[in-house]
Amino acid sequence: MSENIESTLKDECGLVKDRPIIVGVSGGPDSLCLMETLRQAGYPIIVAHFDHQLRQESGQDARMVEKIAARLMLACVVDGADVRAYADQEKLSLEEAARNLRYRFMFKLARERNAQAVAVGHTADDQVETILMHFLRGSALTGLKGMSFCSLIKTFDAEIPIIRPLLKMWREETVVYCAVNGLRPHYDSSNDSLNFQRNRVRHLLIPNLESYNPKFREAVLHMSESLKGDYAFVMETLDQAWQESVIAKNDEVVTFDSDLLSDYSIGLQRNLVKHAMQFLRPEVDISFSVLERATNMINSSGLSSRVDLKGGMRMFRELGNVYICTLNAELPFNLWPQMIGNDPVSISIPGQVSLAGGWKLSTEIWRIPALAREQARQNEDQFQVWLDAENLSGQFELRTRRQGDRFAPLGMDGHSQKLSDFLVNEKMPLRAREYWPLLCVGDEILWVPGYRSAHPYRLKTTSRSIVYFSVTRPLDKFRE
Repeated sequence: MSENIESTLKDECGLVKDRPIIVGVSGGPDSLCLMETLRQAGYPIIVAHFDHQLRQESGQDARMVEKIAARLMLACVVDGADVRAYADQEKLSLEEAARNLRYRFMFKLARERNAQAVAVGHTADDQVETILMHFLRGSALTGLKGMSFCSLIKTFDAEIPIIRPLLKMWREETVVYCAVNGLRPHYDSSNDSLNFQRNRVRHLLIPNLESYNPKFREAVLHMSESLKGDYAFVMETLDQAWQESVIAKNDEVVTFDSDLLSDYSIGLQRNLVKHAMQFLRPEVDISFSVLERATNMINSSGLSSRVDLKGGMRMFRELGNVYICTLNAELPFNLWPQMIGNDPVSISIPGQVSLAGGWKLSTEIWRIPALAREQARQNEDQFQVWLDAENLSGQFELRTRRQGDRFAPLGMDGHSQKLSDFLVNEKMPLRAREYWPLLCVGDEILWVPGYRSAHPYRLKTTSRSIVYFSVTRPLDKFRE
């Protein structure tokens, strides 16, 4: 037995001795070794056995575990399910279906018993096999670093960790430990079946690779330890970039600042996208091709684009934001100005009008034409405008678009076009168009805030009657 197991339990797994631990015990040498190690170390444990019902003798395994637990005076809970039927129903592999049902049972039990952790008997051999399986799938650093002593699987529980105290012990060591401590593991014939990928890696791939390097398993384990250090560095960098570039997030949408996201390296972009996807759907396995599609969109020159990701998630760009969201997500509207309903709103000068999402339109009269022209020339903010009101008669108002609206944008020498065509050409987000505020007098559109003013009412050297409009939203509203 490893001399450092006590420090592993306390320091790596974060265990205390005044709360129970759910221990997954199949009856094999690894799980029995884990159970006895925790018991001898003085931790209160509850034995949990899940019958997958994949073998005729699986019921005998359950009874054997119960007998061992009873002999050692340990609490024991047994459950089971038809894994094969569940796999067919959910269209999962047998391995994935078994894991889902087994973990669901153990974490449910952990919540019921106020347990501090769920413990499983993964060994150094399991670590090597897991890393190779991730390698065969083309995994990134997250997969190649392997399993950790302590981690959260948010799919099953966001607070109770899963612990793997035996990650530095080899399988043959657990067999010896059981023999020394009078424990008789059962033999699981399914471990020999080549129908399972893990068994093919264990019985075929690893022995073949050991013909090239007799210490291949040790080499993979050392690589895992090295990559964990690299991963910690990457996560620190990722966390900083996440704090900088994420504007808002909830259970359905993660919103990035498009400019900041585009400035990061491709590698950091991939990790940010992956982190956002895992934030929304922790259970989704994310491949390199999915991340490649995402980074291609981030770095494309188009102002408006979208891409399907995986697991019912999509990614798209609108104005200065990049969204990663679920298909039925309720997307935010308060990142641009929107009318509250379709009724026109009269504007007093000077005055102020409230819009949806905390946006406001403010108006005032400028009585120094030269200053107004200078400010207009220097202005780069499309949400403020100075207009020549000399030939305007009637009530200023804000309204939404109407059927048949036409607009004469600045720079087109007074030539008008369909408002719908203008909005398409300017790539205004489709879902924002219905309630986008338009500054009008009568049927004439004077300004589309955020885009352009009407050419006939631009400031001229002869302008004397000048009205200023600005659309703003409190700065503290941008980040939520």
